[in-house]
Amino acid sequence: METRHKILLLDDDPDLLDIYREILGQLPSRPEIRTATTGGRAMAMLEAEPFTLLICDLKMPKMDGLQVLSIVRRKYPELRTVVLTSMADELFRSRVYALGVDLYWQKPGSDQEIKMFLDCLESLLGRESGPGFRGVQSKSLVDIVQLECISQSSSVLRITNGPLIGRIWINSGELIDAETDGLRGEEAFQKILAWKAGSFESLPEEPSRQRTIFKSYNALLLESAQAFDESRGAPPPSPDVPSQAVPAPVSGLNELIRVDGVEFVLTVPVAPGGAVESRGLDSPERLATWTRQCTERFRTLADRLQAGTLEQVSGLGPQRHVAIACRKDAELCVGWQHTLSVEDVRDRMKKVMALWGS
Repeated sequence: METRHKILLLDDDPDLLDIYREILGQLPSRPEIRTATTGGRAMAMLEAEPFTLLICDLKMPKMDGLQVLSIVRRKYPELRTVVLTSMADELFRSRVYALGVDLYWQKPGSDQEIKMFLDCLESLLGRESGPGFRGVQSKSLVDIVQLECISQSSSVLRITNGPLIGRIWINSGELIDAETDGLRGEEAFQKILAWKAGSFESLPEEPSRQRTIFKSYNALLLESAQAFDESRGAPPPSPDVPSQAVPAPVSGLNELIRVDGVEFVLTVPVAPGGAVESRGLDSPERLATWTRQCTERFRTLADRLQAGTLEQVSGLGPQRHVAIACRKDAELCVGWQHTLSVEDVRDRMKKVMALWGS
């Protein structure tokens, strides 16, 4: 029988402990949750039985959180530790990470923050030794950036890789800036994504941050993936493959998603059984079905109105704009940033159509 993880919650406020216990009850692994209101009580409980994770407040009377964590690091080096606090102070943050804490997290105030906090805790509970980002072993930095952008969040992602510290600024789901090791903008973003291990945390948004990145996050992630593939180099040809064999050409969709403002692209073949291609989508089949249904309905409407052949349809939404274009052999669905105007979408679709037809 698999042993359940045990979490020890330490906070001097009993009401907050009740709230946290209820929140942690949503963890998929269903850990046992114990609570303590003083540092002394927490140390006694740690001596009495093994725990997987300690979640600790910083500001407490008598023995504060930093004292508890300092003792825990020496006596229980395998215990995973998380600081959960309302203190947004870089000095405390630095001191906490210097103690070897796995995660420093400001007390969540929204459903999205709670969800990310639970994701981090769940991956800490299931973490094995090896490379990865502390608190988010089940997700890569690409996953984290996509999650923040798709959910239209505003935050600052702080990533620590040994002595290096990087920050990625996201505003209303748009990637606006990055900074690390004297670099800024796209160059800094690409360097941060190349890191394989470290620590991650989500900081409050900075709405006044100057924008230096203007490409869509999908275009930047695609460029990062291509740069990674190129850095590894192509594998040597197999002796069983004829010398005339050449690699398949890169899909033209890679050029489309680089157009400023594009969030995803999808091509749906008209012929039955044809392959759907996409960039920037995790599950393209559902959108492919929707695209087919839309074009069929608009074609039917065009026939009734005797309006001629359907060429292009655009729609504006609060989270994303969408445009659909039609050719004899395929249909193209393009997702655009919601901040673009009707004129912007119309003008940029001309560039997309020119690239699609080339």
